[in-house]
Amino acid sequence: MRSLITDDRVHVFDGAMGTLLYSRGVFVNVCYDELNLSRPELVRGIHEEYVEAGAEILETNTFGANPVKLSSYGLDDRTEEINERAARLAVEAASKAHTMDLEEGATDGGRIVAVSGAIGPLGIRIEPWGPTSLAEAEAYFARQIAGLLAGGVDGFVLETFSDLSELECALRALRAACDLPVFAHMTVGPDGRTSLGTEPAHLARALEDSGADVIGLNCSVGPAVMLDAIEDMAEVTTLPLSAQPNAGLPRTVRDRKIYLASPEYMAQYARRMIDVGVRFVGGCCGTTPDHTRKMRDAVAALQPRHPTVTIRDASRGPATVADPVPLERRSAWGRKLARGEIVASVEIVPPHSWDASEVTTPARELKVSGVDAVSIVESPRSRSRMGALSAALIIERDVGLESIVTIRAGTRTCSV
Repeated sequence: MRSLITDDRVHVFDGAMGTLLYSRGVFVNVCYDELNLSRPELVRGIHEEYVEAGAEILETNTFGANPVKLSSYGLDDRTEEINERAARLAVEAASKAHTMDLEEGATDGGRIVAVSGAIGPLGIRIEPWGPTSLAEAEAYFARQIAGLLAGGVDGFVLETFSDLSELECALRALRAACDLPVFAHMTVGPDGRTSLGTEPAHLARALEDSGADVIGLNCSVGPAVMLDAIEDMAEVTTLPLSAQPNAGLPRTVRDRKIYLASPEYMAQYARRMIDVGVRFVGGCCGTTPDHTRKMRDAVAALQPRHPTVTIRDASRGPATVADPVPLERRSAWGRKLARGEIVASVEIVPPHSWDASEVTTPARELKVSGVDAVSIVESPRSRSRMGALSAALIIERDVGLESIVTIRAGTRTCSV
């Protein structure tokens, strides 16, 4: 799983487990985590459907498999057993993808699907909001972690937390047990804040400080609200981001909660999430393999392309290559670099309008201050602004200051 985090590609998580279990006749008064023991073929089958839909990371059916929640069903003494079995079911489904690809003649060794151990909140208040101490909370999480590790997970997903202190307890328990990758997901409400009032930017800073490998949001809200919150997080962190929204907000239809966001709608927002820097997309409540399949297609269309290499026929003789222009003749910036002098640039954000003074005024002040060039970023946070190239041309024409234009192409960022 760590290789998925360190590469420059976008990756797809699976979708909801509970939604599919309910749709197949499992009532809500049943312990869904215990189904890993009593109905393993059902759980494994759902994992396999997500694999076939293109999921690259499966989450174990263990969201509520901690001893506190399991005690409501008299199952707290089977915590480790339930988690270990859940992990093995997901690993079996993941290995099927590799086998299927080989049977279909894959020449790259077959697809590798990672398995993440899903860990949710304990369902009780911990200090200072409740009587449970931080040490007790860590001990509860440690039991669940032990079972998932025994089952062979590749990493962990801490998800749907609204209390940062509780998530940090789970993360400490994880770091004490292993060094596997950890995704840390908080959840926000329709106002973009947690139930305790924490804003997305503060969440991002806290999660980054906590030592998680990937940070993000999941559950509770649909993709539109989550997109705004993720944008705020993206502005203050350099860690990879992950987003797993619900399939819209649920509607009550004849005593049932129905999620109405279509697979196409979720895929549309997956593209927008990727545009603001999200590296891992998936779905939470209400999503199905159909949603995963559409998001997989959206991701495939936005993956970075490898450059095409053209090989010239040597029998036709060597190609004529023009001599490169010396650095000192390319620009004033180049002349200073060629002489080994220090150069300075300052970033300017393009304005929301076409008022040229919004870029020329600060550019003139910078030129007077001795700045050698301005760096202009193309549409930060994917919001409507003057094009970076247009702003650069205006500055060079009206101010006489050189510009460095930074643009996004798919999931890559480059400067020209």
